[in-house]
Amino acid sequence: MGLTSWPSCISPACIFLAVFLILSNMPCEAQLSPTFYDDTCPTALTTIRTAVRTAVSRERRMAASLIRLHFHDCFVQGCDASILLDDSSSIQSEKNAPNNLNSVRGYEVIDNIKSKVESICPGVVSCADIVAVAARDASVAVSGPTWTVKLGRRDSTTSGLSLAATNLPSFRDSLDKLVSLFGSKGLSARDMVALSGKWKPKEALFSCVCTMMEFNSVPRRRCPADNGNGDANLAPLELVTPNSFDNNYFKNLIQRKGLLQSDQVLFSGGSTDTIVNEYSKSPKTFRSDFASAMVKMGDIEPLTGSAGVIRKFCNVIN
Repeated sequence: MGLTSWPSCISPACIFLAVFLILSNMPCEAQLSPTFYDDTCPTALTTIRTAVRTAVSRERRMAASLIRLHFHDCFVQGCDASILLDDSSSIQSEKNAPNNLNSVRGYEVIDNIKSKVESICPGVVSCADIVAVAARDASVAVSGPTWTVKLGRRDSTTSGLSLAATNLPSFRDSLDKLVSLFGSKGLSARDMVALSGKWKPKEALFSCVCTMMEFNSVPRRRCPADNGNGDANLAPLELVTPNSFDNNYFKNLIQRKGLLQSDQVLFSGGSTDTIVNEYSKSPKTFRSDFASAMVKMGDIEPLTGSAGVIRKFCNVIN
């Protein structure tokens, strides 16, 4: 374009077109808003909060389970509630993935919340948003930090079972692999360390970890001598306060008492040692960073607008 023709493009029509093109190419998470349901379902958040409090009061470790459920949902094809779908003729459920089976829990809590929300606002609030809000409310229920949850996610019509093996961390993963995996989701090493303090289940099945207890001699003594005889036994991942929100997880790592390999690699002479040290000394910093990381995680590839659906029941496609 020549200089003589440039002024002709400084017009309201050109400016409108430019703004439209910029907005249409913005990431989908920009469409999420904490006020998304203010008009369409104003009591949705209080309904979710009450149900989460009830669930955690019945079983305190459910708080960590709901946080972890949100994590495992977001890391496989985004925060779209795909993890909630059951097997069907068209769905291979993510619930059956090795990193989810007999490990991730809280599905029935989400189903109960969805039923309550549907009774007051049918077809309005997505399962994906319920999972995200429930994670925040679960943290608060055990005196953990709070954060603003952006809303407006929609539910997937597909499952990511085949993606779960490569998109979810394993307890055998090295530090470099963990950093790379979290980085692929837009999360920093600092986010990873903060999230590791509370997304992991507070108890681990011996069937998964007996062969990996290289750092913690206390639960090792509870391992059965014969393979398979203690597969239903549980060991706390935190030795002091496994069902509370505090920084003891990091203090344990410094004392070489991380239960799983993927725990102890966070403090093993690598790049995240300084972060673990910082969190072990400053609960306030850990809480703040955890909240920030949860907000970032909730922005992973949400379905918005006309994408996806609003499921009536979280475990099936309508």
